[in-house]
Amino acid sequence: MVPGGNSGSGGVSTSRRSFVKGLGAAGAVLPAVGLLPGRGLAEDAPPADAAAIDWKQFAGQTIALSGAIHPWSNAIAPLLPEFTILTGISVNIDFQLETTYLGALPIRLARGSSTPDVFMFTTYGQGISNGWLEPLNGYFSNRSLTDPAWYDESDLLKTARAFPLWSDGERYAVPITSEAMTLFINKEALAAKDQPLPQTFEELLAAARAVKTNGMSGITMRAQAGGNSSPPAMGFVFSYGGAMVEHNRVAFASPEAIAAVEMYGQLLSQAGPAGVGSYEWYNVLDDFLQGRTAMAIDSSNFATDISNPAKSRVAKQAGFATFPHLAGRGPVPFMSHWQACINSKSRNKRAAFLFLLWATSKATSLRTAAAGLATTRVSAWSSEGFKTAFGSEAAEAALTNLQNADVDRAKAILFHPQSRPILDAFMIGVNEVVSGAKSAKDAMTGAADRANAAIRG
Repeated sequence: MVPGGNSGSGGVSTSRRSFVKGLGAAGAVLPAVGLLPGRGLAEDAPPADAAAIDWKQFAGQTIALSGAIHPWSNAIAPLLPEFTILTGISVNIDFQLETTYLGALPIRLARGSSTPDVFMFTTYGQGISNGWLEPLNGYFSNRSLTDPAWYDESDLLKTARAFPLWSDGERYAVPITSEAMTLFINKEALAAKDQPLPQTFEELLAAARAVKTNGMSGITMRAQAGGNSSPPAMGFVFSYGGAMVEHNRVAFASPEAIAAVEMYGQLLSQAGPAGVGSYEWYNVLDDFLQGRTAMAIDSSNFATDISNPAKSRVAKQAGFATFPHLAGRGPVPFMSHWQACINSKSRNKRAAFLFLLWATSKATSLRTAAAGLATTRVSAWSSEGFKTAFGSEAAEAALTNLQNADVDRAKAILFHPQSRPILDAFMIGVNEVVSGAKSAKDAMTGAADRANAAIRG
């Protein structure tokens, strides 16, 4: 997860993943994965040709699809020939390393390019403010483009339904993945020191100190002084009762946020690895895969790599758990969804919308979930294919963390037009605390002052 972006790992070492929040279909809370019935394609995924849509109405058109090298792009690319057979619409793809992609896309959109027609997107507030994103409510209500019964939005995770909604009720994106901050544990390392699974932050600190050795850190989390590293620390702030942004003002100089960052700093300074101040998501993942840390907190989407014996030395002893909480309060992990948008300057908007509808449908989601992709569909998360590919324990932990997350607090920062400088300032402050350069109070007060200055412009 990256804020306003996303993090994670994928099929290759350069891939990345994203974030998430609260669950349930039709407002209902989803039960634990282990309690969900296995579902089959016939029951839950009516094929595309069962929809009351003329899939061939834009046959002959070509759309350009751009995105990051990421689990979603890896999962959807092999299915694109089937979309072309169904619709007659050709899809040209351009998937790049995430950092390259996220740097180049805004420049292209700002120049008014009509391509890409469809693209993975993260900085929602910036895109809407600049008029880059096509409003989608009208497409969803157009019966020549959408069959509501077939698409079945009630099957979407509650967070996926709420996440793309702008303040005026319009939506400019379709969520394509789900992600939440999750606690990973090396069960053997904890058992060797007779440490139980930590539930609270104080228990997490005690366990991390107890299991730390010369060859293994007690816990690893991101601490690099840049916004991409903020997801785990934001979960601490939310779980302590704080917020990143309130009423268009930065809120992380509050007593709650200061206490959260102080705990984050204690964990990493007292039980973290050497050089943790430079750690991004890939350092966290690599340390856990190689058995160099007993615990880690990061994206739920790390699960497929952690459980893969070809990549992970700790596949057999890895455990997946809910985000820790403050005594007397419930956990509030950071969450997010990668989203896909239509270019407001596209010449093929309706063809692009048919692609998004197909790509996020029940049938397509079941197939991408079977490849281990954390989609936005309840039916896909509860499928046997996903639980096999992702791991039942990992899926249950991820769903619980999504259920516990607060979509409004996540959206307040992710969708803010100045999200990047706010998150950068926040993580500079966190880094100062982790390194011991400043107290949490001084670091967060200074960070908030810098971020509020950026908002004022």
